[in-house]
Amino acid sequence: MQLKDRVALITGGNRGIGLATARLFAQEGARVMLVARDQAKGESEAALIPNAKFIPADVTQAGDCRRAVEATVQAFGGLDILVNCAGIIYRNRTVEQTTEDEWDATFNVNVRGTFLMCKYALPHLRARKGSIVNLSSYVGLVGFRGASAYAASKAAIVNLTRSMALDHAREGIRVNAVCPGSVDTEMIHTAWEQFGDVETARRLWADKHPLGRIAQPAEVAQTILFLASDAASFITGAALAVDGGLTAG
Repeated sequence: MQLKDRVALITGGNRGIGLATARLFAQEGARVMLVARDQAKGESEAALIPNAKFIPADVTQAGDCRRAVEATVQAFGGLDILVNCAGIIYRNRTVEQTTEDEWDATFNVNVRGTFLMCKYALPHLRARKGSIVNLSSYVGLVGFRGASAYAASKAAIVNLTRSMALDHAREGIRVNAVCPGSVDTEMIHTAWEQFGDVETARRLWADKHPLGRIAQPAEVAQTILFLASDAASFITGAALAVDGGLTAG
């Protein structure tokens, strides 16, 4: 078991990549705290995962983030791993089309939420030489049409990750980012529905990846597990593309 007796806090842990990561971490021996806004879904999912608990929190709120960290430490005796998966996207928006509220909401969840969770987790991670994995995106590495706020926020996460890796390396804390391509989650299904023809959208999304398909959440979770585990003990400040070759060319 790669994470035996480790304690992990996972935001966005009640669905998609966050939930897949929580399940995998538990299989690998971790005790897991799921964090999300949807309490009913969070509690129901946590109940199905061994050694898992749920706490409702809004990552844009400092008090909620502090409370989530403190609840994790109180429940499990410490904190070894923070995984920031909570995120939102507004699609089909150029800068001109993006409202100020949409821009602020995107940065509040994707960037402020990551910042706040890291801020309150760091003292506990320092005590146990822990690890942080932030969820960015391939659009944090390359330009992308029609998602200006999202792309900018995910690029911010990449450089936040790099800066934190430098700041905390001598404290034994590793900080890395995962940059997925398209992943089969509720978020992408919503995008397909907005496209109008779900089957055509599904095919187009798959075809743009050199591997000819989109990722499953469990595949991204495996990469998060690697970066959080001792197998990646000499990796920090990385932004690892898990994108089926999308950013290779």
